[in-house]
Amino acid sequence: MSSHKHHEHLERIKDAIRNSKELSEEEKSNTLKHIEEWIAEDKAFGTLYEELISLTSKIEPILAELGLI
Repeated sequence: MSSHKHHEHLERIKDAIRNSKELSEEEKSNTLKHIEEWIAEDKAFGTLYEELISLTSKIEPILAELGLI
């Protein structure tokens, strides 16, 4: 799932939680807090992934020179 679609999906879930008649305000708050944490973790993972890809492209010539790839 693309990041944009993933974000849209999470926003729809958050809206459904906010509009839920079955959840108490505390349950809504806790659930939304968890979703925000997941979003932050997802962004952090994406940033880490991009940094690793960038680093790999810089190290690849050195590894090739050493005959490791």
